[in-house]
Amino acid sequence: MPRYERNTLVLAKVETTSGTDATPTGAANAILVKQYTAPSYVASNIDRDLVRGYFGASEQLVGTAYATCSLTAELAGSGTAGTAPAWSPLLQACGFAEALLTTPSRVEYSPISSGQKTITKYWHDDGVRHVLTGTIGTVKISAKVGGTLEGQFDFMGVYNTITATANPSGTFTAWKVPPALTKANVVDITLGATYATGVLTGGTVYPSTGLTLDLGNKNQFTPLLSTESMDITDRDIVGSAEFDLTAAQEVSFMANVVSNTTQSLAMTIGTVAGNKVILYAPSVQMINPKKSSLNGRRTVSYDLRLLPVSGNDELKIILL
Repeated sequence: MPRYERNTLVLAKVETTSGTDATPTGAANAILVKQYTAPSYVASNIDRDLVRGYFGASEQLVGTAYATCSLTAELAGSGTAGTAPAWSPLLQACGFAEALLTTPSRVEYSPISSGQKTITKYWHDDGVRHVLTGTIGTVKISAKVGGTLEGQFDFMGVYNTITATANPSGTFTAWKVPPALTKANVVDITLGATYATGVLTGGTVYPSTGLTLDLGNKNQFTPLLSTESMDITDRDIVGSAEFDLTAAQEVSFMANVVSNTTQSLAMTIGTVAGNKVILYAPSVQMINPKKSSLNGRRTVSYDLRLLPVSGNDELKIILL
């Protein structure tokens, strides 16, 4: 009987104890996936390399091993301000701390350098269940015109024996429809704004095609004789943006590039409470300007480096 790739169900749940199966369920922990790459088994095989008086290969012993997988998910709000979204476990596994705040009601995510969460991931591949424990990841965020706010997540976790297990049913009611990235739903890239308690103030809005960010986590698998674990050991958040600038603005931007000037960058997606997301970086360096073109219009693209100000603050994701 054939099996089909669309018959895939992914579950993810934050672990109470890192590396201990958190037993996610289809009813409470289903992930609404777009593109994906199914789990792969990554082993460091040990070559016996035997010399036996004739040519020929030797068998390899399976050494230390882990599993990888990736998926893209829409990053919409929960529908209720102050309530964490369904994709929260994915972001926490990428080294973000979650804070549920009031006045106004909101959820804020900030990167951390210790005490990162791990998740258990169940990947049901039409009757075959893959279990990854102690799972960590990194994410590339896309907020481009004509699309939706999305995260491409790459994960690695401790491999557990696969089993022939029927797919559970997934419940996706916690996943809300994201706003389209169009003029009506977005406050375009804003440079020089200040963020505090759910509000952006000041700054200048510049027309752009949107924003991409890459968290750039350095993820490591550390096998020991008594334990196997995953660690996030560093991060380097970068991004890119393409602007439609006046001549004077391009000259001003170039002066900032040459002088290594940093400034804040923000973008607001959505207008309805419960489904509004702010991306905010307090110190961004724009580098590598490149002339580009959009439907024959002159645009200029820049690479972005997101820098910490006082530590663990180079990017904040706010849901209002």
